[in-house]
Amino acid sequence: MTATLDQPLRVLTGEELAVLALLADGLPIDAVARRLNLSKRTVQRRIRRICDRLDVHAPIQAVVWAARHKLI
Repeated sequence: MTATLDQPLRVLTGEELAVLALLADGLPIDAVARRLNLSKRTVQRRIRRICDRLDVHAPIQAVVWAARHKLI
């Protein structure tokens, strides 16, 4: 599934948006993991899944997408 402009809210889960919000705040992956009480590996998997869903290659692109859609 790739993101569309008409359905941005259904593309990502709340947990995925939480990861993006913390990345947008400039937190590194290990700090995101601590904040969300997750393992670093789980956060890395979520980031990979987010990028796949949005059809982007880098986490910063996902952060920009979410910000443009006013999700974070």
